[in-house]
Amino acid sequence: MPDIVQHHGVAVLVCEADGASIATVQDALDHLIGAAFAGAEVVAVPSPRLDDRFFDLSTGLAGDILQKFANYRLRLVVVGDIGRHLAASSALPDLVREANRGQDIWFLPDLDALSDRLAPGGGGRTGS
Repeated sequence: MPDIVQHHGVAVLVCEADGASIATVQDALDHLIGAAFAGAEVVAVPSPRLDDRFFDLSTGLAGDILQKFANYRLRLVVVGDIGRHLAASSALPDLVREANRGQDIWFLPDLDALSDRLAPGGGGRTGS
């Protein structure tokens, strides 16, 4: 069962590394977005939980999942090493760079980096 933890006053749903694979938009709705209705503002998903197609932007899976998060006004944080995906794509590094400049989607190495981003002055918005 995912845990909701507080980081600097922001409720974060921390998904387990060994949970169900997120290979479709419906998987995201069932396993990430649905669980977030327990009060989370941010959903932190370990990168291995995301199907490889998520990182291949030509499939459209990432765009579809990110749109669902936007529709439900939830922030998504992909946590962990995505180096092999970055190396295999010319578009993904641009997406990661732009996402990490924003407020709603982040690609971070670990939960400590997420806590730092959510800290006052850390670059993440608090509240909705």
